Amino acid sequence: MRTPSAKRLLTTLAVSVLVAAGNASAQASSSPGTPATRPASWTDGNTRGAKPTVVLVHGVFADASGFSDTIALLQRAGYQVIAPANPLRDLEGDAAYVSSVIDTVPGPVVLVGHSYGGAVITNAARGHTNVKALVYLGAFAPDKGESPLELAGRFPGSELAPALTTRHYPLPEGEGTDGYITPEKFRAVFAADLPAYKTRIMAATQRPGSVEGLSGTSGEPGWKTVPSWYLIPNQDKVIPPAAQRFMAERAGSRVTEIRSSHAVMMSHPGATAAVIRAADAATR
Repeated sequence: MRTPSAKRLLTTLAVSVLVAAGNASAQASSSPGTPATRPASWTDGNTRGAKPTVVLVHGVFADASGFSDTIALLQRAGYQVIAPANPLRDLEGDAAYVSSVIDTVPGPVVLVGHSYGGAVITNAARGHTNVKALVYLGAFAPDKGESPLELAGRFPGSELAPALTTRHYPLPEGEGTDGYITPEKFRAVFAADLPAYKTRIMAATQRPGSVEGLSGTSGEPGWKTVPSWYLIPNQDKVIPPAAQRFMAERAGSRVTEIRSSHAVMMSHPGATAAVIRAADAATR
């Protein structure tokens, strides 16, 4: 009897694996009470005792790497963390993108936003029953019809406007406008309590915010139905602390104030992680 060729052996093995996988899939799909497919945000929204996934949404003039130290602390405490890239193009579209990320997350979610990211999570939370808490970090929490730019200008204290420079970019019809913080003013306005060597890199790598995004108006806010927490950096030169106190009080948020620049998650990752963990503990 001739020994089968290597090719025949590999083919036989592959068929066996596929058949076994098919049988396992059929058994799983036929299990009572277990739908074969359903949106991830429907699953385990009320799982008692399960640690939530923390979704971190950055704002303008930054990127998700600003959460690095906070992520390390949360992961050390056993949390799954996702820090997606916020498109920073327009509020409605940015919120839709983050909402699509939440769709992929099984189980409960604590949704966290920094700066403009707060306006994004305010809108992205709608329709997701598994979002158990909203956490605002030096952030906007607009009501319906309000824009981040309007809220920032309603209270004195922001030094952002005179520090901005703009660049235009093409759109299918016309052009859009991006805002950047000028490098020489970046540290004083955005992150005065971080080392200069670090803020020079941050200024060079900052992701701009589109004027269209910052002037976009909010839909029905998630904080009206989802409990919220607010970490207010009282040395913030981007979003006036008075504006943040107003938004926090209106939303009924649990408030913590800290002596910090706008980049609170970078200068105080421990305090940031503590607020997120408090939101989790209170909504179990």
